[in-house]
Amino acid sequence: MSVVSTREELKAKLAELGIAIVSEEKHDAVMTCEAQIEVVKNKDSVAKNVLFIDKKKALWLCVVAHDRTIDTKALRKKLGAKGGLRFYGDSKEIMGCEKGSLTPLAIQHDEKKQVVVLLDSAFEKKNISVHPCGEKGNTATWTIAAAGLVKYVESCGSKVELIDFDNLIDPKEEKKAKATKAKKGKKGGKKGGGKKEKKVNRDALIGLKKVMLGIEVKKSENPFLWYTQCIYRSGMLERYDVSGCYVLRPWSFSIWEAITRYFDTRIKKLGVQNCYFPLFVPERNLTKEKDHVEGFAPEVAWVTKSGESELKEPIAIRPTSETVMYPYYSQWIRSHRDLPLKLNQWCNVVRWEFSYPTPFIRTREFLWQEGHSAFATQREAEEEVLTILGLYKNVYEDLLAVPVIKGKKTEKEKFAGGLYTTTVEAFIPTSGRGIQGATSHCLGQNFAKMFQIKFEDKDTVKRHVWQNSWGLTTRTIGVMVLVHGDDKGLVLPPRVAPIQVVIVPIIYTKTREAVLSKGEDLEKALDSAGVRVKLDSSENHNPGWKFNYYELKGVPIRIELGPKDLEKKTVVLVRRDNGQKIVCSWEDLASTVGKTLLQIHTDMFNRAKKVRDSRLRKVTNWGDFMKALNDKCMVMAPWCGDRKAEELIKEKTGAGGNEVIDLGEDATDEVCTMSGAAKTLCIPFKQDPMPPGTKCIGFPERDAKMWVLFGRSY
Repeated sequence: MSVVSTREELKAKLAELGIAIVSEEKHDAVMTCEAQIEVVKNKDSVAKNVLFIDKKKALWLCVVAHDRTIDTKALRKKLGAKGGLRFYGDSKEIMGCEKGSLTPLAIQHDEKKQVVVLLDSAFEKKNISVHPCGEKGNTATWTIAAAGLVKYVESCGSKVELIDFDNLIDPKEEKKAKATKAKKGKKGGKKGGGKKEKKVNRDALIGLKKVMLGIEVKKSENPFLWYTQCIYRSGMLERYDVSGCYVLRPWSFSIWEAITRYFDTRIKKLGVQNCYFPLFVPERNLTKEKDHVEGFAPEVAWVTKSGESELKEPIAIRPTSETVMYPYYSQWIRSHRDLPLKLNQWCNVVRWEFSYPTPFIRTREFLWQEGHSAFATQREAEEEVLTILGLYKNVYEDLLAVPVIKGKKTEKEKFAGGLYTTTVEAFIPTSGRGIQGATSHCLGQNFAKMFQIKFEDKDTVKRHVWQNSWGLTTRTIGVMVLVHGDDKGLVLPPRVAPIQVVIVPIIYTKTREAVLSKGEDLEKALDSAGVRVKLDSSENHNPGWKFNYYELKGVPIRIELGPKDLEKKTVVLVRRDNGQKIVCSWEDLASTVGKTLLQIHTDMFNRAKKVRDSRLRKVTNWGDFMKALNDKCMVMAPWCGDRKAEELIKEKTGAGGNEVIDLGEDATDEVCTMSGAAKTLCIPFKQDPMPPGTKCIGFPERDAKMWVLFGRSY
């Protein structure tokens, strides 16, 4: 078969094979399956396409119904793949498809016939909607009969298999199950003879888990899949139908509530008042500040229609609220008596630019607080910037037990339109990446001039105000999980844990009532002492199951209470963070639990800090710089302050390309990649002396002016 290069040639080839195009829809380029669904009419027939490779370089193109997930562990067994399945990122090399345009109609480009197409049985005897190949393939969707697709693939000389992705049975287990069933059938074959055949639990035979409990990968071996399993299986999040958006379940939202209570109480002591401004931003407001709008332009989501009618003016969904709030600051501030004005709002924002969302860490919608202050003088503004930054540090270290580094962003990395940005930076050891924890910006007078926010001072002179903005998001939760979690699941710091102590009774028939009664007494005693405690007296699961369940959810302390504990009038406390067991009398329980919770926080922080410090290297030459990066470390290096040196470092360190993430069973057509380039994380406030003659890490012919923290980042 000759290779076609345009859509018209492809249409002709399909017609030659007797394959009809049921419908053809043209649309803007769509990079994901979710985006495709939003713009096409035949939504139910949309397929997502994922290309996998194993260690033996065998390739499979999965063409799957858009609402199904791919269990790669089960698929690997089904296919007999060697060494696990990994997403194959370079579909252009094999099938000539640009990013976001992978399609089974491009199978003709597989000259070596390496790819086996796995077609979801959900499409059997139905239509399927896919991109055409050829020029800009992701700007159209063609719907054809699935049988026609099979015919086309086979006409190209490639192999196609029909697979039920909701029922991936290991061939060995399926064979064993059939043999067992046949054997049982023979035993009960005689009339009135043999035992009654029991109903076979098919899921048990084939090893499927409809509801999976526990983490199946080690954090050190695949931290990204570990993280995904951890946050979903612990009950923190649920997936949502819009890519990059997630449902925060009570377990995670209560952690966010603990953070909001802590921070809200402290900013109110500074005179900050809470308020709320609308979600929508008029286009004329957003475009008023040039640097600001350029910084956020790729991220802005727009509302352009009401029903079937086009809006006269597009309305942005807030990526941040400077341009929402400041027109009103100009109305409310007239005199020095109106200052300072300190407002904060707890709300959601939407930022749409990126391709690869990571729950909590990088999402299209997230929750945050954003504070906006106006002052008469620069000194007042700069004092508040550092005060707020100190509170952010306390959120991470005093609440979440995560060590952070305080510093200032470079001009390249600062908030768009601001004077300067301060930050707290955390570190994720398993990925070797830094992550921005929270930022406090001094905006200077730039926005005041744009929005004419002026006041009359005591000498009746008109002056522009000095402004700050500062924000903390639900990213905090993701950082906490990544830093503290282990192979069993979450490890929650006690101060934010929704349940600090769970009491698990060890129940036997004779002592059932006595054990439960004492459990209730201990629960009341701890509750009276201010401990968030739960007695799990449910009887649908045994104690061992409960131990694993609460370990997965990260509850700081488990109390075991059984018949022997009744005799001794003691209980056994088990720490989640290190597994230590503590025997405690009933009388001392409240005080022992209180002290243990404090010690858990201290130990978690110290462990995290010890690991962070061991992965922070100070270097002065390029060889050591690259070695540190490749050893998954952050790097403290000398810098001359020139933005060009900063950009050169990013370019050189990114030459190796992006890191492609193996998402395992959670793979979708939005496969995660992360930049291999290093950037400046911050200029730490704490600066060691610079030895004379030290040269810039980027431009070694220049003298260094300061130490800068570099690293790969999220």
